[in-house]
Amino acid sequence: MFEATFNQASILKQVLEATKDLVNDANWDCSAEGIALQAMDSSHVSLVSLSLRGDELASYRCENQISLGINMNTMTKILKCAENNDRTIIRADDDADVMVFVFESEGRDKTSKYEMKLMDIDSEHLGIPEQEYSATVQMSSKEFSRIVRDLSTIGENVEITVDKEGITFGAKGESGSGTVSLKSNPSVDEGSSNITIDLTDSVKLNFALRYLTFFTKAAPLSDNVSLSLSADVPLMVEYAIGDVGFIRYYLAPKIDDDEDTEE
Repeated sequence: MFEATFNQASILKQVLEATKDLVNDANWDCSAEGIALQAMDSSHVSLVSLSLRGDELASYRCENQISLGINMNTMTKILKCAENNDRTIIRADDDADVMVFVFESEGRDKTSKYEMKLMDIDSEHLGIPEQEYSATVQMSSKEFSRIVRDLSTIGENVEITVDKEGITFGAKGESGSGTVSLKSNPSVDEGSSNITIDLTDSVKLNFALRYLTFFTKAAPLSDNVSLSLSADVPLMVEYAIGDVGFIRYYLAPKIDDDEDTEE
């Protein structure tokens, strides 16, 4: 038997919004420790990793480790039936073919119940190796979203440079180019200008803005975002979900056409 209770439906809604455009179907792996999801997008360019700790939820139990095959769009539609502040319970029996959703209003005067058919998804759990990164940047989620949105109007790719001066995002397109540079500025006051950089080596890598745009949909989950970069390894973009867990995205760097084109 698996059952998890969230004090507010908004957390689950935001998690689904942050993943459904990249992954259509995925297994939610439930264990005594909590809920985990790991899936690649259809083009196998990016990977999503979600972790929700059971002991930080309103209540949680999972007697046997189970994988629940979820269609993200269907689950999103069901969650839209809940108000953001509704207490939300999701449950499934060990051999169930449905997941049950129970939404309780703030005043406990309204209860809604829905069932969603589960899927049989054959997916390989990819081991993500621990990685030491050359540069890790902590910045405002809103600022990162704004930069990605603005540069997407200029070009399809972004060059991210991190050095001792700070972090620079640059894009080029047929109509022109644009750059945004942010200096490291850790401050006691919370604000969009707060940038902290942990740097061992300078890094300069290119990434597809299309995928970074998908990643920024997790911005409502956290005020801050962490970008971790190293040469020749995927970028890791991480948003903390309070004390409950995190959502991480991995994106392979782009290689210049002239480097990977052979006669």
